[in-house]
Amino acid sequence: MTAKHAGTRLSTVVAVRVRADGVVDEEALAYAQAKVDAVLSRPGLPPAGGEVRITKAAAHHTAQPWSAVAELVVGNAYVVVHAQEATAHELADRLQNRLRGQMMRALHRSDTARRSAMPPPWRSGRAAS
Repeated sequence: MTAKHAGTRLSTVVAVRVRADGVVDEEALAYAQAKVDAVLSRPGLPPAGGEVRITKAAAHHTAQPWSAVAELVVGNAYVVVHAQEATAHELADRLQNRLRGQMMRALHRSDTARRSAMPPPWRSGRAAS
């Protein structure tokens, strides 16, 4: 029995790059990287890869100058998350929450989860006795 069949992950390396578009300080990038790593390093998740882009608007009058776009491939699911906030820390927290929710939704979505346990009798299911 291999590790694949036992349900354990062989690779724990997460290949997600967090990068900045524009003027973004290193502290904001490090905080966002920590939040993304916290979501993706949960046990039982398939390997992930992709990119998170963080941008700060140049206009000072913008209500929410910080924005982030995450495009990840987790297992065989493609996950895209957008977030906008007023500060870099709020943005990272919002990104973490949305990323966790979208990943769980994408990973638990499958054809078997949507099917009923038994088809109705008129669709060649067993008749009730």
